[in-house]
Amino acid sequence: MPTFAIDCRYITGRPSGIGSYVQGLVDWLPDLAPDLEFLLLRAPTAPAPLSNRPNVREQVVRAVSSGPTTMWALPMVVDLRGVDVFHAPFNIHPAWLEMPVITTVHDTMWVQTPELCRRPGPWGHIESFYWGHGLRRALRDSALLLTVSEASRQAIGTFDPAAAARTRVTPLGVDPTLRPMRGPEDEAILAKLRRDRLAGVGTYVLSVGQFSGYKNHEGVLRAFARAFRDRPDVHLVMVHRLGSSSRLIPLMKQLGIGSRVLFLHGLSDDELRALFWGAASLCHPSWIEGFGLPVAEAMACGCPVITSDVSAMPEVAGGAALLVHPADESSIVAALRRVVDDPALREDLRARGLRRAASFQRRTTAERTLAAYRELV
Repeated sequence: MPTFAIDCRYITGRPSGIGSYVQGLVDWLPDLAPDLEFLLLRAPTAPAPLSNRPNVREQVVRAVSSGPTTMWALPMVVDLRGVDVFHAPFNIHPAWLEMPVITTVHDTMWVQTPELCRRPGPWGHIESFYWGHGLRRALRDSALLLTVSEASRQAIGTFDPAAAARTRVTPLGVDPTLRPMRGPEDEAILAKLRRDRLAGVGTYVLSVGQFSGYKNHEGVLRAFARAFRDRPDVHLVMVHRLGSSSRLIPLMKQLGIGSRVLFLHGLSDDELRALFWGAASLCHPSWIEGFGLPVAEAMACGCPVITSDVSAMPEVAGGAALLVHPADESSIVAALRRVVDDPALREDLRARGLRRAASFQRRTTAERTLAAYRELV
């Protein structure tokens, strides 16, 4: 019986797009493939066990998921005896593995647009080398590559045409707990969120995602300031899953909107879901995305979406969002005003978004991943 190792260390209890992706594989693959064995590498902070299926065993790995040990010394800290194929699901192809490796390359930003990812200063250049090295090895050495959108597959082909032939597209699925509001119980959850987290906030626009240059948070702030300069009743709520948002504070003050921008961290699943329920719109005009999971998550909750007309976002939106160019501040301003001031438009976007989001199922992601596994075996 073939054994597949899946590195699941992005599942930590801390929200992340890659963690959501890997969780979907863990939830579905063992049942879809009872003829395969699975070794799941688990982070110490992850819930235990990750799976109770009979064809699953787990191994705790204390090394940081995407750290130097994973990059250059993983076989020294993990017992991979008996593993036939290793699945590296977060862009890095670990060195010195003796079995075939499948790597999920979510995007090619670190080799094509590193200036949109790295932090300022010398450390940013170290980051660029580190992530670029891992990604180049993945493109060069992986037996198969998975990626999460057709746009990312095309980006891989542009950078490395030879890798494109070994690339399979497995679009992401949305966490099934992200759904539209239903009945009095959900209304109570939203009311509690407004009381506990959004005191004094009425109408609000939402921005969700890690704090990084490619997310275009500065553009969101500038467009929000222009769109609602004379509308003190409209707020901007920013949820940064990773990183620090302190670099945005001087810009907020300069724009005169500091009192109307709220940063939220450490949200529960109920709170994040309710944030989507209550928002006038998600504003997500990223410069580039491998997939753009917040777009699909917002649509799954019935939240109208404004997103970019470049990279993977039009593919994910599928005609169910207002599309803007991330460099065209005026188009973002116009879209914000339209969606906040037009209830009929919000309802139309909500209905179209729910239909579109229904196509992003974790089971489908797992089925396409399993097809790649079987192709390699």
